[in-house]
Amino acid sequence: MKIGVLKDAPKTAILGLVIILIYAVLGIFAGQIAPHGETEIVGMEFEQWGGEFLLGTDNLGRDMLSRLIYGARNSVGIALATTALAFSIGSVLGLLAATLGGWVDQFLSRFVDMLIAIPALLFALLLLTIFGTGIVNMIGVIAVLEMTRVFRLTRAVAMNVVVMDYVQAARLRGEGLWWQIRAEILPNIAAPLVAEFGLRFCFVFLAVSALSFLGLGIQPPTADWGSMVRANAALITFGDITPLLPAAAIAVLTISINFVVDWVLHCASGLKD
Repeated sequence: MKIGVLKDAPKTAILGLVIILIYAVLGIFAGQIAPHGETEIVGMEFEQWGGEFLLGTDNLGRDMLSRLIYGARNSVGIALATTALAFSIGSVLGLLAATLGGWVDQFLSRFVDMLIAIPALLFALLLLTIFGTGIVNMIGVIAVLEMTRVFRLTRAVAMNVVVMDYVQAARLRGEGLWWQIRAEILPNIAAPLVAEFGLRFCFVFLAVSALSFLGLGIQPPTADWGSMVRANAALITFGDITPLLPAAAIAVLTISINFVVDWVLHCASGLKD
């Protein structure tokens, strides 16, 4: 990203980029930053804030600060991998549907419409109950459900490009399908796809956290923000805000990504402030 573009970015976008960078550093270097191990029991359960444990301990006596830091690696990392898989599947299928048209477009569109008609969370709960609650299964299920939205957007924006003269000229020159997609179509729809990746990450991130909160996502003892809210929820009745810390971490990252996505969409629109 060019420095000049960053200089013209709004303060909200700069703030979002800084927060995203902080989360990335915490996730990558969690083992070096966290004061204790991810699953290490270091004290009594539900110890107060301060002293050796800056944010207290959880229901098993594990350091909350360390669990939050490791949660950045696990929750964000798994959500990012799921988003990348969903985006890869959805964008490729959307480009094929728009470029080939005909029965391929009809078949893929009707299949996606069928998946969209099913409530996503209920369908995910059903599939995870059937196939198990492993991380691989969760990534696969959420990726298939989320790729439908990516497919719809990719197909819609690509349909406006495939009818352009330069694409038709490439076809008349005898260029192959993948060359047309890579050289002519994809560069002209990159901006909305980049923005969609950020938005889709937010939805996937919230879906992973929701499934973990319900007990069908990332399983203990792996640190995950969604399951941490559920495990420490009893403290809320005593006026302790410790269970809200992982929830706040989820909210802050989601808002930060939306700040950046709004800026990317504004830049892609070509509008001036």
